[in-house]
Amino acid sequence: MDFYLYILYSSIFDKFYIGYSADPWRRLEQHNSGRVHKFTSSYRPWELAAVFKIGSDRCMAMKIEKFIKKQKSKILLKKLIDVDFVPEGFLAQLVRVPHVRD
Repeated sequence: MDFYLYILYSSIFDKFYIGYSADPWRRLEQHNSGRVHKFTSSYRPWELAAVFKIGSDRCMAMKIEKFIKKQKSKILLKKLIDVDFVPEGFLAQLVRVPHVRD
């Protein structure tokens, strides 16, 4: 099973949320329904701003998510959302995935 890092954005509240999942599109639906996380239920609706494939290593997905959250940087999140940005260093292993689904 592959894991993905996803970035959600609430345009109404100008808030970001970072998570990892095997199915970020399902997680988006859960966050918007208010069934999962107290923080995300307060800032609905969410849109999927970026999705990155990490691979089959759940531990690595957790490490990358934690690393990004520890940065506490909107600048970094905005860079990651930018399709022209190429992650470097620890984040170089992120592979951008088209996140629009039919």
